[in-house]
Amino acid sequence: MSLAHTLPARLLPAGGLFFFAAAARAADGPVVAGIPVDFILFAATLIGVAMFHHHVLKVALTGLAVITVYKIVFTGFKTGEGLAGFGLHMAHEWVLLVNLLCLLVGFALLARHFEDSGVPEVLPRLLPEGWLGPFVLLVIIWVLSGFLDNIAAALIGATVAASVFKRKVHIGDLAAIVAASNAGGACSVVGDTTTTMMWIAGVSPFDVVEAYVAATVALVVFGIPAALQQNRHQAIVRNLQAAHHIDWARVGIVGAILLGAIATNVTVNLKFAEAADHFPFLGVAVWVVLLAAVPLRKPEWSLLPDAVKGSIFLLALVTCASMMPVEKLPPASWPSALSLGFISAVFDNIPLTALALKQGGYDWGFLAYAVGFGGSMLWFGSSAGVAVSNLFPEAKSVGQWLRHGWYIPIGYVAGFFALLLVLGWHPHEKQKAVSAQPAVTMVVVQAA
Repeated sequence: MSLAHTLPARLLPAGGLFFFAAAARAADGPVVAGIPVDFILFAATLIGVAMFHHHVLKVALTGLAVITVYKIVFTGFKTGEGLAGFGLHMAHEWVLLVNLLCLLVGFALLARHFEDSGVPEVLPRLLPEGWLGPFVLLVIIWVLSGFLDNIAAALIGATVAASVFKRKVHIGDLAAIVAASNAGGACSVVGDTTTTMMWIAGVSPFDVVEAYVAATVALVVFGIPAALQQNRHQAIVRNLQAAHHIDWARVGIVGAILLGAIATNVTVNLKFAEAADHFPFLGVAVWVVLLAAVPLRKPEWSLLPDAVKGSIFLLALVTCASMMPVEKLPPASWPSALSLGFISAVFDNIPLTALALKQGGYDWGFLAYAVGFGGSMLWFGSSAGVAVSNLFPEAKSVGQWLRHGWYIPIGYVAGFFALLLVLGWHPHEKQKAVSAQPAVTMVVVQAA
């Protein structure tokens, strides 16, 4: 593909961020053409990630170092000036970062437990023939992510795809797997960090569940072309004569980890919501179960270096996003909610949701769908996308993701307007105060 075709794709992260910078009210600091230098540095980092996808970790860490030094020397932080302000800022962020690290690495080991259990080898018998097979797999991921961590749902789906397609998984189908996990999780108060934040803030689960209207339409719009694309690339491989042994001990470990995550998520946020800001309960719970199961079946420890490396990349982008001087969103309306979906592809959706809850005037079903699903448009736009890309490094290309996953932004827009047409925009008042950093699960970031 020529530069003329790839350049717009590479500039997409920066374009969305500059739009947000222009719409948001920034803290005092140097500006260029009305845009705070903080946003320019972050946009440069995202462009570097998009253009140099073979060196994303180096680019992200370089961007983090430059932004950190700039903030320390020139602008300070909401928590204070200089190194002291930076220290207080990181003290506020550490729970989110540790949770994310534990989840990404822990679920990478969970995915290998699931792969080694033998279950993915049995699934070709259950999935339909032709393009319906890949589509049904997306539906399964979509359903699972409504009550599981959608990092886990995406990794389980990618692991199954690797087995049934003999690792010949099209990049477009990888993008669709991420989109299915994010879309399904956006409709449940236990399916996504942002929806759990809404629940804690007093939003009714019934106000969030209406997002299923949008998510269902989106799934059909992006799922069918993705399934057709995958079926042309590599159809489901069936070996009905082979005897498949299922390791039920590994199946039990996978189930125990997921149940532990769900139980911790619900218990902490219903009974100990304030404590969630001060300790990474969810990440620790995943690792407690994982390590407790070691005598039964050892994890594939050799996966740790690559999993940690991919996680550090995402943590660097999350930290960069947390330092951006965002204090206010555009006035609440359905067009601004629609734009937040695109902004969530380049910016952390946790502070976006916290600001929206503080501001009020949004229809929470629309907001849940927008900030939950929007990050699917780029491979590093959600933690689920980063996790899947760690399994399939060929997906770490913004140009290829957009080229082969073109139907995901179309699905996002189609779902949004379907919800607008069916239920209409019904804004709600401001909820009670909510922290921007709850120690919860699902799509932890949309940092680009």
